[in-house]
Amino acid sequence: MTPDQYCENKAAQSGSSFYYSFRFLPLQTRLAITALYAFCREVDDVVDETHDEGVARTTLNWWRSEVGNLYDGTPQHPVTRALQPHVGRLQLPREQLLQIIDGMEMDLTQARYNAFADLREYCYLVASVVGLLSARIFGVTDERTYQYAEKLGLAFQLTNIIRDVGEDARRGRIYLPVEELQRFNVPAADLLACRETPEFTALMQFQIERAESLYAEALAALPAADRKAQRAGLVMAAIYRATLDEIKRDGPAKVLNQRLSLTPVRKLWLAWKTWWFA
Repeated sequence: MTPDQYCENKAAQSGSSFYYSFRFLPLQTRLAITALYAFCREVDDVVDETHDEGVARTTLNWWRSEVGNLYDGTPQHPVTRALQPHVGRLQLPREQLLQIIDGMEMDLTQARYNAFADLREYCYLVASVVGLLSARIFGVTDERTYQYAEKLGLAFQLTNIIRDVGEDARRGRIYLPVEELQRFNVPAADLLACRETPEFTALMQFQIERAESLYAEALAALPAADRKAQRAGLVMAAIYRATLDEIKRDGPAKVLNQRLSLTPVRKLWLAWKTWWFA
C-alpha cells in the first residue's frame, strides 16, 4: 500500500463529510487534502482510542517529532510521507500542523469550558487551523479567504459539538460553555444523564443559531475571486448545514440520545449539487 492509498483508506473508512467534498478535486489537490485529513484523523484517534493518558501524550509527542521529520525531509509514517510532496509546494506552515496536535491534546485534560471565548480557542486549534490549511491547499489569491476559512472551521466544529452532545457527555466531556449552561438553567448532570428538558432545548436552539450565524459570516467573507477554488469547502458547508437543519427539524434535544447523520447518498447528492452550482 502506498502512502497515498493509506490516506485514501483512512478518509474513506471515516465516512466523514470531508471525504465527499474531495471527490471532484484535481488529482494533486485531492492527494494533498486527503493526506491532511488523514493526519488529523491519526492525531484525533490517539486521544479518542488511547485510554492511558501517559501513552496518549507520548504518542502525541512522537507525532510532534514526526512533523519535524516531515519538514526535515525524513518522514517515517505513511501520512507524513504522503504529505511530503505538498508541504513545500504549497508552503504549508509547520506551526499549524503542530497547533492541531496541541488542540487534540487539550482533550486529555480539559473536559469543560467556562466561557465561549475559551471554547473558541479550542475550536481554533482543532478546526479553524484545519480550515486555514485546507484553504491554502485549495488555492488562495485573496488574503480575505483565510478569514472565511477560519470562521467556517469554527462553524464546523460547533456543528460537531451540537451533533455529538450526548456522545461526548457519555465520555465525560461537555463542550457547551458553563456560563451558557447556567444562563439556560441546564445542570451538567442533565447532560451526563441524557435528560431532555425544555431548558436544554432552548440551550441547543441558541447553539444552532450561533452556528448558523457563523456559516453566514464565513460565506459572506469569501471573495468572489476564490469561490471556484474553494468549492470543496463549500461542499463541506452544504453537508454540515444540512446536518444542522436536520437536528433543528428533528428536535434539538434529541442529540442527547441519538447521533444524527446524513446518508451517504444524500451527502454525495449535496456534494455534486454544490460543486456544480456553487
